[in-house]
Amino acid sequence: MTKDGTVRKQNRFMRWFHQTFDNWFFRSMIGPAQTTGAVHGAEKEAREYWKRDLEARKRYTREQREQRRLAREAERD
Repeated sequence: MTKDGTVRKQNRFMRWFHQTFDNWFFRSMIGPAQTTGAVHGAEKEAREYWKRDLEARKRYTREQREQRRLAREAERD
């Protein structure tokens, strides 16, 4: 460490950076979160909204997958 504390500040920043972003990066790499108990303890309306939102996201994914499949089939013909 230097007299002006540069190394210490850098270490503190790197520690904060890794604590903040390493977990975020790892979680994003392992895939979607489990949905069981995801809104445990929330109000009933919030749980219902969350379920509707999740289903809408799944529906959008299914639609996108179907569009890509149809596009691939059209290219084959």
